[in-house]
Amino acid sequence: MAVYLDHAATTPLRPEALEAMLPYLTDHFGNPSSNHRFGQRARAGLDEARERVARQLHAQPREVVFTSGGTESINLALKGAAWAAKARGHRIITTSIEHHAVGHTLRYLEKFGFEIVELPVDRYGRVDPDEVEAAITDKTILVSVMYANNEVGTVQPIAELAERVHRHRGILVHCDAVQAAAHVDIDVSILGVDLLSISGHKFEGPKGAGALYVRHGTHLLAQQQGGTQERYRRAGTEDVAGAAGLATAYELAGRERPQTAARLRRQRDRLKRAILAIEGTELTGHPTERLPHLLSIIARDVDGGAVALGLDLNDQIACSVGSACTSGSDEVSHVLAAIGYPDEEARGALRLSLGRTTTDAEIEAASAAVPRALLAAREAAASLALDPLGVSVGA
Repeated sequence: MAVYLDHAATTPLRPEALEAMLPYLTDHFGNPSSNHRFGQRARAGLDEARERVARQLHAQPREVVFTSGGTESINLALKGAAWAAKARGHRIITTSIEHHAVGHTLRYLEKFGFEIVELPVDRYGRVDPDEVEAAITDKTILVSVMYANNEVGTVQPIAELAERVHRHRGILVHCDAVQAAAHVDIDVSILGVDLLSISGHKFEGPKGAGALYVRHGTHLLAQQQGGTQERYRRAGTEDVAGAAGLATAYELAGRERPQTAARLRRQRDRLKRAILAIEGTELTGHPTERLPHLLSIIARDVDGGAVALGLDLNDQIACSVGSACTSGSDEVSHVLAAIGYPDEEARGALRLSLGRTTTDAEIEAASAAVPRALLAAREAAASLALDPLGVSVGA
């Protein structure tokens, strides 16, 4: 039985989302900017999708910009806000555990004279609101803090952070909610953020479809030029099918969220008990203020990458060591480094993330397979310390 426990990387497209997309891939294929009936039918579908996403965010439809995914939403938010405010200041505040879509975008802006202030986090991956406020100067134009971390699952106090930041007039707050959107009820008026990014494939919508919330009145400089689409904020013919699929998946995720979250917590905790029963394992991230679907651990004296590979090959369990966007890198997780793990311990990371389609039977299978794989990996690592004659090196 193949068990997929990497929902933090991507989720399967749910049938209802595919069904919502199909008409715009077939009969209603028109360009939504065209004036004829084919275009107007597509425009109606796009407008409906925008309204449905806006309702989930408790926003106005005009505040929703459709994009190609979380990375583009983040790039548009950060670059667009930074360049729009460059005449007023150049200081941008963020944290040391942001997704690379944020971190690398800010490094790019640094090349053009923007000052990037990267604040530390505590051992659970939480930033201190006092430190955020203390970092603000009269040159600060933007603060970007993720809603929940994609590797360890820790949830940040976004509403408090936004309230602190907005005590200082003229500073925008961006929130990367890509990992959180499926599992947290987002009300932008309560959060108080100015910009918020989501991505469809994290909640069983299509890949290549995302959205950016832009509070009405927020000055944003478009990052691609061309037509007048998305109220001049994102040029290019809109992907109506992608928007329809995203809206449907997000709406269903919101409707099912209370029941799904309760089940995911129960399943996650069952898996956690089984894994943490192995000596030398430790939960990473906040013990309570965390997403319900994400279990992240450190297993000492093992290579997490080798464990994940072995689980895939031998037990047919798909999981990861961290963000899928950095899976080809030999470097240890910048998130684990930021919360204080030395390299040798961080290499023992394992991330198991559940989803709506995860069954109790799959959790039972994983609860047996993962501890078995960890013990086997530890025995293999210990054997490498033996010389060819079977005598411990240095004995």
